[in-house]
Amino acid sequence: MNHAHFQKICISMGMNCPESEWKFHDKRKWKFDFAFVQHKVAIEIEGGVWSNGRHTRGSGFVKDMEKYNAAAELGWRLLRFTPSDLGKNSTYEQIKRTLG
Repeated sequence: MNHAHFQKICISMGMNCPESEWKFHDKRKWKFDFAFVQHKVAIEIEGGVWSNGRHTRGSGFVKDMEKYNAAAELGWRLLRFTPSDLGKNSTYEQIKRTLG
């Protein structure tokens, strides 16, 4: 699923359109896959979960923890999903609940 499709589904479910590739840190080049900036809610799509991808190998996992902990320090709430989760209505319902 591409970014525009995810954004379109969010809008169709009554949410604001999330920003894509949102740079949240002023000193690092870190970006969230999607961000509901006004709510400080970030969405990360974790690819390669079942194929030993970057997010599940040691160094990638550690770098993700550094990024996610820095985001938490800045007041961001983070939801993590796999690409297959983007096809589930429950994913969007959880996002809506988190946004309040």
